[in-house]
Amino acid sequence: MKLEGKVALITGGTKGIGLGIAVEFAREGASVVIGGRNPQTGQEGLQELEALGARALYVPCDVGDLESLQNIVDKTVEAFGKLDIYVSNAGINDSQKTPYLDITPEQYDRIMDVNLRGMFFGDQYAARQMVKQGTGGAIINMSSVNAYLALNSQMVYTTSKGGVQQLTKVQAVDLAPYGIKVNAMAPGPIETDLMRRVGSDRQLMDTILSRTPMGRIGTTRECGRLAVFLACDDSDFIMGQSIFNDGGRGFQAFPNPGYKTITDQEYDLLRSIQEGR
Repeated sequence: MKLEGKVALITGGTKGIGLGIAVEFAREGASVVIGGRNPQTGQEGLQELEALGARALYVPCDVGDLESLQNIVDKTVEAFGKLDIYVSNAGINDSQKTPYLDITPEQYDRIMDVNLRGMFFGDQYAARQMVKQGTGGAIINMSSVNAYLALNSQMVYTTSKGGVQQLTKVQAVDLAPYGIKVNAMAPGPIETDLMRRVGSDRQLMDTILSRTPMGRIGTTRECGRLAVFLACDDSDFIMGQSIFNDGGRGFQAFPNPGYKTITDQEYDLLRSIQEGR
């Protein structure tokens, strides 16, 4: 197993991509701590991990609160004695579609506090623990294909994810002397609650899939397998990179000429995929 004996902490790890990563880490032998704001989804996620035979822990965590971030790092070390892998996954999306000229400082601060400030300091707290241990480690930041795609309907979100790209690079340079590798994942459309909300707009779903060469949305397991690679020894010479697991969404400028509008059956399937995941 690629992560046997490792201790991993995933913020926003109670559902969606975060839980998909936690599950794959557990399957590879890691002890796993998941953080999230909702105790119900936290306990459900914990039960799924324990059903795999993993040593696991749920800790309530709001990454917009720096004390909460420090607490989850401390609880991880208290429970399992160390921290080897930190996945900064928690994030929120600006779904209000507010035009740039109307965005308020409150809207801006809400997104940035979670998506960038919380990542900046959560990574810092994790890195301090790894430096203290003296055995290196891995940090994985969650970016998005939308770090490179200009979406005026999600102005602050895309700005925050662009910041993640540069943060990952400078962290990699700064932490390399300590044996800590830092990389980012940049997913495209993935089967999550957010994607199901997008899927409620059939025209928008068609637009997304027509610009995704693979013609489908990705799975949380596919995200988890990429995270395993970035966390394990196989990727030890990869630093400061943002890996796009997006089915080609980020580089296709125009609709695929071979794409056909999804059928009713396919649309119904998209709307029903893995409830809660």
